[in-house]
Amino acid sequence: MLRFLAMTALAGLPALAAQPDTIDEALKRMYDFDFPASQEILGRYIAQHPQEALPYAFRASAYLFYELDRMSILQSEFFLDDNRIAEKKRKLEPDPLIRQRFLKAVSDTEAHAGAALNADPNDRQALFAMSIAQGVSTDYMAFVEKHQIASLSVAKRSNAYAQRLLRLDPKFFDAYLTAGISEYMIGSLPFFIRWFVHFENVDGDKKRGVARLELVSREGHYFRPFSKILLATIALREKRPRDAQRFLQDLTRDYPQNPLFHRELEKLNAKVGVAGN
Repeated sequence: MLRFLAMTALAGLPALAAQPDTIDEALKRMYDFDFPASQEILGRYIAQHPQEALPYAFRASAYLFYELDRMSILQSEFFLDDNRIAEKKRKLEPDPLIRQRFLKAVSDTEAHAGAALNADPNDRQALFAMSIAQGVSTDYMAFVEKHQIASLSVAKRSNAYAQRLLRLDPKFFDAYLTAGISEYMIGSLPFFIRWFVHFENVDGDKKRGVARLELVSREGHYFRPFSKILLATIALREKRPRDAQRFLQDLTRDYPQNPLFHRELEKLNAKVGVAGN
């Protein structure tokens, strides 16, 4: 997914409401990069709701974000340099314990979502959880393990689940994140690779991909912040620093404890000046 470019992840509304032991609170902590607190909250939530698939998917997401941050993969310089995205050499190796926990969370998601879909093929939360599980697996393969081409098949599955969900419920706005990433990513692939790759309901229209991400940034719930991270990265790659600056300003406002958002905004302000000045 754009995952190849954006992780190559709030305008108008406040951050997710702070409520103890909810998925919203766990994600707020995750977007603040307080990964231990996020995992603790998810652990307590799962203990109370062990059959729900979605918290396992976000547990995998938190492990992924932790590893990407630890390996300095989330810094803008990484995504603005295609050679760094593709290079095999790196300063830090993947943490085997985090990898084990990440894969277990993905497996748990698939087991619980699969059971829910066997009972009801139109279970929206289960489809959403499956899409997330395949999406974070794509990111881990592409950026941590450096298996970019192999990760395309997993990205294709993530998109398929998102498309199924959107056919059932076009207003399930968070699912447009996967659809938008797929659209932008396919449009960014070299022609000789794109020729052999087909994603459901995806034409490789980069503008359409950005429009879908912008929809999530306005109407999404769980993925509203992540859509802004992706949009900021796209804006930087496309030489639109003021747009990137706006997204980062929103992120630093809504997630003031996240050091990465502040560092990236400071670097951008130093280059283009503070917006409004």
